[in-house]
Amino acid sequence: MKAIAGILGFIWRGLDGLRKVLHLIVLLILFMVIGAALSPSIPIVPSKAALVLAPQGALVEQLSGDPFERAVAEAYGQSRPETLLRDLVDSVDAAAKDKRIELMVLDLGGMSGGGIAKMEELAQAIQRFRAAGKKVFAFGESYDQAQYYLAAQADEIYLDPHGLVLIEGFGYYRTFLKGVIDKLEVDVNVFRAGKFKSFTDQFSRSDMSEQEEQESLAWLNALWGQYQAGVSKARGFVEDGVIAAYSSQFAEIAKAHRGDLAAAALEKNLVTELKSRREFEDQIKALVGEDKDEHSFKAVMHWDYHAAIRSGQALEIEGDHIGVVVAAGEILDGPQPPGTIGSDSTSRLLRDALYDDEVKAVVLRIDSPGGSMLASEVIRREIDALRKAGKPVIASMSSMAASGGYYIAMDADEIWASPATLTGSIGVFAVFPTIERTLEKFGVTIDGVGTTPYAGSLRLDRTLNDGAKEILQNSIDHAYSVFVNNVASAREKTFEDVDAVAQGRVWAGVDAAQNGLVDKLGSYKDALDSAAERAGLGKDYKVHYIEPPLGWRQALAMRSQALAARITRALVPEHELFANARRILAPLESELKRMAQFNDPKQVYYYCACSAP
Repeated sequence: MKAIAGILGFIWRGLDGLRKVLHLIVLLILFMVIGAALSPSIPIVPSKAALVLAPQGALVEQLSGDPFERAVAEAYGQSRPETLLRDLVDSVDAAAKDKRIELMVLDLGGMSGGGIAKMEELAQAIQRFRAAGKKVFAFGESYDQAQYYLAAQADEIYLDPHGLVLIEGFGYYRTFLKGVIDKLEVDVNVFRAGKFKSFTDQFSRSDMSEQEEQESLAWLNALWGQYQAGVSKARGFVEDGVIAAYSSQFAEIAKAHRGDLAAAALEKNLVTELKSRREFEDQIKALVGEDKDEHSFKAVMHWDYHAAIRSGQALEIEGDHIGVVVAAGEILDGPQPPGTIGSDSTSRLLRDALYDDEVKAVVLRIDSPGGSMLASEVIRREIDALRKAGKPVIASMSSMAASGGYYIAMDADEIWASPATLTGSIGVFAVFPTIERTLEKFGVTIDGVGTTPYAGSLRLDRTLNDGAKEILQNSIDHAYSVFVNNVASAREKTFEDVDAVAQGRVWAGVDAAQNGLVDKLGSYKDALDSAAERAGLGKDYKVHYIEPPLGWRQALAMRSQALAARITRALVPEHELFANARRILAPLESELKRMAQFNDPKQVYYYCACSAP
C-alpha cells in the first residue's frame, strides 16, 4: 500500500507541477496578448515618401489636461485640440537628414494658430528642411492668417480654385461685464497697482481705457510687423507693405476680381497656383510614387513619423545633458496637471533638475500669462536654488511670458525671447466681489455681530468695509513693490528704471529687449545653445525634458482605458450634435475654467489678460 501511495503521490505532484507550469504559460501568453493590444505600434516609414505636416488645433509648448482624457478624445475620433510644437520641430529636423523623406507637404487646414513666436519656431525648422535641399509644398482649400504664415515658408503654395487667403491683421478685443454687473447689483471691489494693469477693467468699465488702447496698439503693431516681415521674407516680396495692402484693401481686391478670392490671391502672388486636392496629390505622386492602398501619394504623417524616430532616441539622453522644464499655462498654487503651472508640480521638476548630477544646465521654456503671486514666488525660489548650486538657468520665452510668467523668468542667468513674445506686464491686481445688493433684491438680508471690526468682513454677502479695502490695497501696493524690486535686483537696475517700464504694461519681445527686460532675441534653439555653452557641453549636447514620471500602473491604466474608450465608441458612437455643441461652447467653458481655477491664498495675482494672436 505504501508503495502504491508513493507512486500515486508522485503522479499527483507531477500533475500538480504540470498544472502550475501550464497556468504560468497561460498567464504569460495572456500578458503578452494584453501588452500587444495596449502597446503603441511603431509605424513603418516607407523607403521613399513625403512627410505630411498636419498640425491639429493650437500649437502648444505642453499638451494640457489628463493624458487619459486626451486618449479618450482621440479614441472618439475627435480632432486633436492641440499639437505639441516640439514634436513638429523634431520631426522636421529629423526628416531633413532622413534619406527616406523626399519632400514635405504642409496640410494646415486643421491648425488654429498658437502665436507668432511658436509659428516662427516651426517656420525656421521648415527653412532648415529646405536648406537641406528638399522641397516643401503647401496645399489648402483655404488659408487663414495663421495657416498662411506657415504655408508661406513652402517652395510652392497651392490653393483650391474656390478657396481664399484671409489675412485680416491683428486685433485685441475684450468682453466688458460692467453692464451686467450693474444690472445684477454686484459690487466688484478692484485693487491694482500699475496704470496699465487692465485685467480688472472688465469688471469696472464698459469699454477699453485710453491707456490700454495705447499699450495694446503698441504690441499689436509690433507683432503685425513681425508677421508681415516673416511672410515677405519667405515669399521673396521685394516691395514693402504687400501684406498690409492686401489685408487693408481686401474689399476692393475682392470687388476687382468679382468675388473670385482665389484668383485675387493668385494675382497678388500669395499662392503659386490654383489646384484641386486631387490635382495636387497627382503632382506629389509623380515625385514620390503612389500608395495604392490609400489611393494617394506615398506619405507618412508627422505623428507617425515622430513615433518612429522617438523610439530610436529613447536611450540617447544618458550622460551629461541640458534639462528642459516646460512652464505652460496659468500659474496656480499646489500640484497642477500638464498645461498648467503648479507651484508644487513645477517646483518638483526644478528640484529634480537640481539633484540630478547629469543635468548640467536648465532651460525654462515659458508660455504663460501668469497667475498666483505666491505660486510664482515659490517657483522663483527654486530657480534661485539652481543658480546657487552652480547650474546655469536660461529662460526661453515662447508666445507669452507676461506678469507671473515674467516673474519666474527674471532670475535666470539669461532671458531669451522671440521678437513676437508678449512679456512684461509687471503689475498686480486683486478682485473681491460682494453680492449683498443682489440678495436684497430677493428679500435676503445679512446681519450679525463680531468681536472685531474685521470679523466676517470678507464674506461675499457683506459690503467690504473701508478698513478691509485699505488692507487689500496696501497688500497690492506691497506686492507691486516686491515685483519691481525683485526685477531691479535680477536685472541690475534701479527701482525707478524698472518702474518706468512696468506699471502693468505689456511689451512685444523686440521692445522688451530695448527696455532691458530680456537679454537676447532668438529662438528656443538659441536658448539651448546658450545653456550648453555655459555648461561647457559643446555643440553636440543632449536635451532631456524633465516631466512627471508615468509609472507602469498609470501607463497600463491609461492604455486599457483608452482601449475601452475605443470599444465604447464602436458600441455607442458620440452624436455629432454633442460634438458640435462642445466646440461652440469651448471659448465660454475655457473662460469660466480660467477664472474658477485662480487659487492664490491672498487672491493677489501677477496676471496678464493679453493674448497672443
